[in-house]
Amino acid sequence: MSVHPSAHQSAKRPAMTMHSLMKMYSEGEKITMLTAYDATFAALADLAGVEVILVGDSLGMVCQGHSSTLPVTLDAMRYHTECVARGIHKQNGRPIILGDMPFGTYATPEQAFRSASELMRVGAHMVKLEGGAWLAPTVEFLVTRGIPVCGHIGLTPQSVNTLGGYRVQGRTDSAAQQLMQDALQLEQAGAQMLVMEMVPAALSGDITRALSSCATIGIGAGVDTAGQILVLHDMLGVTQGKVPKFAHNFMNEASTIQDAMHAFVRAVKEQRFPVNELHAW
Repeated sequence: MSVHPSAHQSAKRPAMTMHSLMKMYSEGEKITMLTAYDATFAALADLAGVEVILVGDSLGMVCQGHSSTLPVTLDAMRYHTECVARGIHKQNGRPIILGDMPFGTYATPEQAFRSASELMRVGAHMVKLEGGAWLAPTVEFLVTRGIPVCGHIGLTPQSVNTLGGYRVQGRTDSAAQQLMQDALQLEQAGAQMLVMEMVPAALSGDITRALSSCATIGIGAGVDTAGQILVLHDMLGVTQGKVPKFAHNFMNEASTIQDAMHAFVRAVKEQRFPVNELHAW
């Protein structure tokens, strides 16, 4: 398994901005997003053409060995975000860097602003928060102060103890209606992207069509979202322990890590990934 850049390296491309990302969204081009936690993998994702790199609090499990994302601190997120930013700047500098706000760092709008500012200072272009309509005032508070926001609804790992485990969300009529309202209120508050995790494909499609200025990014949420994300370690087949059934090991059809990333990008753009999650949970 090689980490060396392959012959797929592309010429220098213009950096992604929120404006160009939203132009992609308005034109119907699928958005690709991968997690990365260090300079090397961030640079490879950049060369593979990934539009957004999420410095996810999933690093708590795949890098730190925890059983959940809850122990991840803001200091850890700052460190890994800075590493990713360095790796991208040494290459094409194209992807948007999306920094996860860890558990307990955005209980109030003021605390959220302080936490988000820390991630933006070390290289994040946007921050992600987990939660529904209750976060709308916080999202508005951040956006009006110049911090782009990505929401995260459905399965929200930071709330795993409240949700009763890693379960599909939105299966009942009332739960589906709540997710729809969450999405609409987050969009109205100014969120420009929205991760939907483990949401039935039909519902994620309905939510995507109901939004007009907020690009939906699916993970275990069907093919009808505006884009797709996978955890890097899942798509490379190196996750230790249980792997989500909706994940796909792109190393199966690749000889290098960068080739696997290219395969992921192509599959998302051509709508060959994901398959229908109704049969994948």
